Amino acid sequence: MKFVDEFRDGQAAKTLAEAIHRKVTRPWTLMEVCGGQTHAIVRFGLDELLPKGISLIHGPGCPVCVTPVALIDQALAIAARPGVTFCSFGDMLRVPGSAEDLFSVKSRGGDVRIVYSPLDALALARELPEREVVFFAVGFETTAPANALAVSQAKKENLKNFSILVSHVRVPPALEAILASPLRRVDAFLAAGHVCSIMGMEEYLPLAARHHVPIVVTAFEPVDLLQGILMAVSQLEEGRAEVENQYARLVKAGGNRPAQALIQEVFQVVDRTWRGIGGIPDSGFGLRDEYADYDASHRFHVEDIGGPESPDCQSGLVLQGLLKPVECPAFGNRCTPDHPLGATMVSSEGACAAYYRYRRFDHVH
Repeated sequence: MKFVDEFRDGQAAKTLAEAIHRKVTRPWTLMEVCGGQTHAIVRFGLDELLPKGISLIHGPGCPVCVTPVALIDQALAIAARPGVTFCSFGDMLRVPGSAEDLFSVKSRGGDVRIVYSPLDALALARELPEREVVFFAVGFETTAPANALAVSQAKKENLKNFSILVSHVRVPPALEAILASPLRRVDAFLAAGHVCSIMGMEEYLPLAARHHVPIVVTAFEPVDLLQGILMAVSQLEEGRAEVENQYARLVKAGGNRPAQALIQEVFQVVDRTWRGIGGIPDSGFGLRDEYADYDASHRFHVEDIGGPESPDCQSGLVLQGLLKPVECPAFGNRCTPDHPLGATMVSSEGACAAYYRYRRFDHVH
C-alpha cells in the first residue's frame, strides 16, 4: 500500500475544501508554522481552494532560515581552519553569511562535507582521529534528539576530536513572540506535526489559553492540511481556542518521552537570536556545562564573530507572516536560488524558495 496516496486523494481534498467553504462566515488568518507545510500549500495550490476570506500566511517554520548570520559566520571561520572537517546538512552550505557561504569555503579547499545525520559526523571523527570533526547542529526540537545522542555518545567514547556548532531553536517561544507582537495578524496556528511528535502538545496549551488562539497540530500532505484548516476554522467560528491534534496517527499528547529525556540530558534552554526576527528569550537549546567540551563555538573561540544581515533581504517580515515572498522587491530578480540574499530562498523549507519553485512565473518583478 502506498500510504501517501490517501493523503493526496483529490476527492477527499475537494470534500474538505467544500466543508471549509460551508463553515466560513467571516475572514480569518491562519499561520502554518512549518516550512514543509508551506511547500505543500504552494505546490498543491491549497490556498487557492479556500474561501477568499481565509488567508494563509507563512511563519518561522524553517530552522535553516532562522539561523542567524553570526552563526553562519562562525561556521565559515571554523570550516576554513586547517585540520577541520566541517559537516552539515546540504541546505546549510548555500545559506549566505555576511560575506560568503560554506560552498565558497569548500571551493577554496576547505574540508566541508554533506552528511545525513550527526552520527555520520561522529563516525568520521572515529575514522579521522587526526582531524577536528565539527557538525553544524541546526534544527527545531525534531532534530535535537539525534544531535544529543551524538554528543552523549562522543562523551561516552571519550572522543576528543568531535564537537557541534549549536543552532537549535524552539517553536513555542517563537509563537509567543508572534502573538505578543503589536503587528499580530494571526487568528490560528497550524502547528508542526514533526516537532510535536517529539515534544508533544503540552507546551501549546498555555499559549492557546493565554492568547485565545486555536492551535491545530497538522501533518504535511494536502488532505492533512485541509483537515487541519477545517479544524482551525471550526474553532474560530465557534469561539473556541483549543489545542487539537489532526496528526493523531503519529503525534501523542505527551510526545516521545525517551527523546525528551535525551534532549534534557545534553541540552539546556537558552535565549536565541532568530535571523530576520531578533532575540527571543528561552527560544533555543544550548549544551549543558557538563558537555561544554563539545561546543565548537567555545573550542574554536569564535563566539564574537558575526556580521550584519543583508539590508536588501526582507526575510524577517516573511518569517513573521507580515510579507508574502512575492511582495519583496528583490524576489526573482536580485534574489534567486542561485544568488540568494537570505536563507528563505535557499532552504528546501524556505517560503521564498517555495514561491520561486512553484509560482515564480506569475510573480517575478
